[in-house]
Amino acid sequence: MIEERAVILSLQSEALETESPITESFVTLEIERKTACGLCGQTRGCGNSIWGKLFAHNSSAFKAQNRINAKVGDSVIVGINESALLKSAVLLYIVPLAGLFIGAILASHFKQTDGSAMLGALLGLGLGLLWVKGHTASSRYFRLQQPVILRLADN
Repeated sequence: MIEERAVILSLQSEALETESPITESFVTLEIERKTACGLCGQTRGCGNSIWGKLFAHNSSAFKAQNRINAKVGDSVIVGINESALLKSAVLLYIVPLAGLFIGAILASHFKQTDGSAMLGALLGLGLGLLWVKGHTASSRYFRLQQPVILRLADN
């Protein structure tokens, strides 16, 4: 389990079914950023501050199920399964890249020009990305890949 420290921003309750009185508690979390030297965002340092200004170091909030009844402002330890991270990396990188190579090889096999190989590569990449999008759209995939609140963080 890969663990990271996060802060709870808000609480939500959602009904399990449309007519069920049982609700689940979800929280919106934000990962606490840590830097090695503490100079990020300042004018001196390693140069990452320039990238931070360009890309605004926006942190993204995400949802997780609140099984420990944490409150807004609590620091918690959030975990994600290593196999879920590995599967996501394979889906996002290897499948489109394999589509790119297979498309280029097939196109150059049928027509021996560089242009057809490039078009085949783009077509294969596009098909790979579409397949990944369709595969990850299922709710089963997202349930397996969700981060889990493990415990309250020690302050």
